[in-house]
Amino acid sequence: MIFGPTAVEQAEGAILAHSLKQGTISFKKGRRLSAEDVETLRSAQIHQVIAARLEEGDLHEDEAARHLAEVTAGSGAKVTEAFTGRCNLVAEAHGLVQIDAERLDRLNLIDEALTVATLPDLEPVEPRQMLATVKIIPFAAPAEALARCLEIAQDGSPLVRVAPFAAKRVGLVQTRLPGQKESLLDKTRDALDARLAALGSAACLERRCGHEEGEVAGELAALRSAGCEILLVSGASAIVDRRDIVPAGIERAGGRVRHFGMPVDPGNLLLLAEWDELPVLGLPGCARSPKINGFDWVLQRFVAGLHVEPQDVMRMGVGGLLKEIGGRPLPRAEAVESSQTKRAPRIAALVLAAGQSRRYGSENKLLVELDGIPLVRHTVAAAQASQADPLLLVTGHAREAVEDAVTETGVNRIHNPDYAQGLSTSLRRGLASLPDDVDGVVVLLGDMPKIDAKTIDKLIAAFDPLEGRAICIPTSHGKRGNPVLFARRFFAEAMEIAGDVGAKPLIADHADQVAEVPVEGNAVLLDVDTPAALARLES
Repeated sequence: MIFGPTAVEQAEGAILAHSLKQGTISFKKGRRLSAEDVETLRSAQIHQVIAARLEEGDLHEDEAARHLAEVTAGSGAKVTEAFTGRCNLVAEAHGLVQIDAERLDRLNLIDEALTVATLPDLEPVEPRQMLATVKIIPFAAPAEALARCLEIAQDGSPLVRVAPFAAKRVGLVQTRLPGQKESLLDKTRDALDARLAALGSAACLERRCGHEEGEVAGELAALRSAGCEILLVSGASAIVDRRDIVPAGIERAGGRVRHFGMPVDPGNLLLLAEWDELPVLGLPGCARSPKINGFDWVLQRFVAGLHVEPQDVMRMGVGGLLKEIGGRPLPRAEAVESSQTKRAPRIAALVLAAGQSRRYGSENKLLVELDGIPLVRHTVAAAQASQADPLLLVTGHAREAVEDAVTETGVNRIHNPDYAQGLSTSLRRGLASLPDDVDGVVVLLGDMPKIDAKTIDKLIAAFDPLEGRAICIPTSHGKRGNPVLFARRFFAEAMEIAGDVGAKPLIADHADQVAEVPVEGNAVLLDVDTPAALARLES
């Protein structure tokens, strides 16, 4: 890759390295300069720019990121669109992320241009939570280095995948000693039920007995006969030896002790056993507490359908100090239990289909067909195929006919009775109907039949308010178009807009938050205002 000062005459196709503002020119870094851009620079008497030019053997950063992300992702991991050399993997299920750390290190050692960052191995994840990010550091990556990375990523199971939690029937035996309060046993059961609920499983099937190995064996047998898939034993007295009451009861029932103890605190006194491949755990005393402990790490793996070997337990020491210690910025238990995990933004989609289409003539343009399908249905289908969720269609003029045109799509619809007062009323109605947990919205016009899911997903991939990309606009050959995506922080301001101007005031007032997202082809950004415009799309 050639990088550095570049004469404007040689800059067509080059990638702008730094944002450029001069007079009416406002080009952001990463922009691929078109012939029109070069002429604009010449007219402004700008003779040189700092830019990157790809050479033979170079891959554009987005292409390289996408290739690497696609081979890195396994089951339960979804790849987002690439933007600015970054492509993310997000979880599709609630479960445990699995990372091949050894191969990931080998991949990251190949070339400084190619990087993959992930969550820790076996971290619990929620749907839409970010699992990994592939980032190409410069504007291009060497094809030879990418090939070596792809070879490592494909040599075995996928580097990043999710083992989903599956509902398990869990049995719990609790032993008691004379004089022991039943409330303590109730507390243990309630803490376990809360853990199981968080993992998508029903409350445990519980049995109580005396602290004696014969009784433990009998109750385990009863729970096994009841169809339990995981068996747990919480002793009235902590397990202190492989030959103690709880392990002796497990072995008397027919099971075998595989490992006692773990390098995790709290959780040291956990007992790992099995009974004809049925997992059996002797619980440490800390399992009575709702706070995270070593037992959680093992239980999560079993609920996710993973095998746990003694060596797995013995390797839990790194990161296994879970006890709250003064001086830590955040106690580990609080950090692990926090729901504020980094996740992919939830972006809603609004399709505005309330207008009167006066410029089109006597027909309602939204109902005019292209390739045998009404225009509005094309737009709805693209939004449904994208990552946007939820999707709302705002109707107004000719409400029943428009709704009939999209009935088979099952799209949620809301009606704007004030449609005659302009597009802004439909925007206001749609924003007010969105759920509170959306991070932003992509606003589509109902008369854009060539819009596709890939374009919408590119806008979502570009969206990152922390990096100054709170408003995302597609561009083709340097010209801006629709749809526009903007962050929730602008919803209140957008609801104050009047008339038919759409999001233009937001874009003008927050230019520093605008990201231009190049898309392929002009047609995807065209709306159909007149019969002549439709004819051009058909030709």
